[in-house]
Amino acid sequence: MRRRAAWAALVLIAALMAAPVSAAEEGGHDAHAGVTLWKTANFLVLAAGLGWLARKYGGPFFRERTRSIRRQMVEAEEVRAEADRRTAEVEARLANLEAEIEAMREEALAAQQAESERFSRQLAADMAKIQEHAEAEIEGAGKQARLELKRYTAELAVELAERRIRERMTPEIQDALVGSFVREIERPSGSRPL
Repeated sequence: MRRRAAWAALVLIAALMAAPVSAAEEGGHDAHAGVTLWKTANFLVLAAGLGWLARKYGGPFFRERTRSIRRQMVEAEEVRAEADRRTAEVEARLANLEAEIEAMREEALAAQQAESERFSRQLAADMAKIQEHAEAEIEGAGKQARLELKRYTAELAVELAERRIRERMTPEIQDALVGSFVREIERPSGSRPL
């Protein structure tokens, strides 16, 4: 149907173009009217050609362009929805930020108190161990001092006894002691006094 309309338009244009030439030959019309007719025919041919090109190539171009614009509009709407979602997320996080900070602060204080208590318990346990160790060392040092004092006292006592014995020991007493010792040794074993 479109082809028939296009052929009909071409035949009409050709007829119009031929009419001014035949009218000019007959001399019935003015020359100015023939030029106007030619311009009108040229315009109609040009308009028909442009209409045909616009219809053939313009329709698909504009349909594709419309699809592209719609696709871009859908994508823009998706991007806007995503941006709105993220904005709402950020606003929600900002609204909860103060509560989160307060919770973190309370958690840090609780952890600090727990650490302080643990440190205090550890310090008390360490102090108790140090005190026990110090008491054990003091006790050990006291025992050692008492032993050294006893040894020193015994040495002093022996030295004092030795000095006194030497002061009192005369050659006569020494001879009497040696004689007594020899007699004791010479006596039979059953007759020794206990």
